[in-house]
Amino acid sequence: MPARPVRRASQHLIMDIKISASILSADFGKLNEEIKSVEKYVDEIHIDVMDGHFVPNLTFGQVVLKDLKTSLRKNCHLMVDNPEILLKPFADAGADHVTVHYEVFDNKDDLLRIIAEIHSLGMTAGVSIRPKTDVAKIESLLDKVEEVLVMSVEPGFGGQSFMENSLAKIKRI
Repeated sequence: MPARPVRRASQHLIMDIKISASILSADFGKLNEEIKSVEKYVDEIHIDVMDGHFVPNLTFGQVVLKDLKTSLRKNCHLMVDNPEILLKPFADAGADHVTVHYEVFDNKDDLLRIIAEIHSLGMTAGVSIRPKTDVAKIESLLDKVEEVLVMSVEPGFGGQSFMENSLAKIKRI
C-alpha cells in the first residue's frame, strides 16, 4: 500500500513513512530466506529492475519476482528504456506497484499513457526522477501517481553516497 497523505493539527500535508527493503544486495542463493528475515520490519519489497541501457547494469526481471514468497507489497522500480514492454509481464508475475523513470519518455503524453496502463493492469503507479532532474518537470503528474521516487543516488549502482540535494526535492514534492 502506498503512503497515504494525512492532515495533522497544523493542516500541513505529510506522508506516512513506509520502509521498503531492496533485494538488490540480497544473497540470491537464499533470496526468500533473506526476505523472510526482514518481513516483520518492512512494509514492502523493492525490486530494482535494470536493463543495461537506461542504466549500465543489468539485474533481474519478472521471473525473479514471480518466485518471491512474501505477502509484502512488491514495488518494482523499472530503470529501463522501454518500460511498456514489461508492464504486463510484471503484473502477471505479481507486481503490486510499478515506478517508471520520467527521463525515458520523449513527452508527457507517453508517460501519462504508461501510467494509465499500469493502473489498468491493477497496479499502483509511480514516477521517478534522477538526481539532476528538476522536480518541476513532474509536478503536473503528482495527482496521477500514487508514489514519487526521488533518486538520492545515480540509478544503476548500489553502494553510493546519499546526495543531499534530494532532500530539497522531497520537501518540494
